[in-house]
Amino acid sequence: MSNPRRIDVHHHVVPPDYARLLHDKGIQPGGIPLPSWTMPAAAKLMEANGVATAILSVSTPGVWFGDVAEARLWARRVNEHAAEIVERHPHQFGFFATLTLPDVDGAIAEATFALDVLKADGIVLLANNAGLYLGDPAFDRLLAFLDERAAVVFVHPGELPAEPVPGIPTFTADFLLDTTRAATQLVLTGALDRYPRIQWILAHAGGFVPYIAHRILLTQLRDEPKWKLARLALNRKKAVAQRMRTFQRFWYDTALSSTPAAFPSLRAVADPGRILYGSDFPFAPAAAVKYMAAEYEDLRLPPRLREGIDRRNAEVLFPRLAGLG
Repeated sequence: MSNPRRIDVHHHVVPPDYARLLHDKGIQPGGIPLPSWTMPAAAKLMEANGVATAILSVSTPGVWFGDVAEARLWARRVNEHAAEIVERHPHQFGFFATLTLPDVDGAIAEATFALDVLKADGIVLLANNAGLYLGDPAFDRLLAFLDERAAVVFVHPGELPAEPVPGIPTFTADFLLDTTRAATQLVLTGALDRYPRIQWILAHAGGFVPYIAHRILLTQLRDEPKWKLARLALNRKKAVAQRMRTFQRFWYDTALSSTPAAFPSLRAVADPGRILYGSDFPFAPAAAVKYMAAEYEDLRLPPRLREGIDRRNAEVLFPRLAGLG
């Protein structure tokens, strides 16, 4: 494999004190033991997979454990930890800032600090926060702020607001549904249209969004007069293509999704200029990242599409990295 100098938009940092907090609370994100993250391990993984820059983010559960003060304290801690890594290695790393949702006031304050002082590359938001999804009116003030800042927002799944199925880790399928719920709600509530300057990145190829895009489209039309549905059916190709452009407004990463089973759905729905490389390290261990890399190679994508996914598409979102490729 040639060196593609990839930009990895789905790479999780696990600050040591944050790891201790989760261990003390007995939390296993995604239903699996919390992995560790070290600079040597990250550098080795990146070199082995042609990654020049990784955009760091904290995964689920984020920093909300039911207490506003605790969330604000830990958001600042994990953001300053990530910012220190980026300050030492600005070409090798960037970071998405963690916020305090469902605490909106704290989220806006932390986003302001992270973007203006810590120079975060964007924001990471969990798909649901205490059971509220991102298109909920409760979050309108935050979305208006992020829209004003034309922020890059990485949507990462969390635990569904429901009991897990015994024996099935939540990362297996629940994570994909969580992202799908968030994206669908952004579409159906009109939040995607009201806040058009936010650049939304959906983790794991958007969960089930590409596969069910037409179902979401039909859901949009459920209250329309029947004659409109008949017209849609009659002029299917043109009318559907126009409505499907909604899904081309999202960005999608390839984390754990660059397979012959998943990628065709993504490619059929996404704007090819908005597909980004993602590894999901260290929650996806090095062996899993290597396996996904082999699956990606087997796709035999056109060179221009590959170059975009590996790096060029991400340079649009992160201009500071454009001159480093």
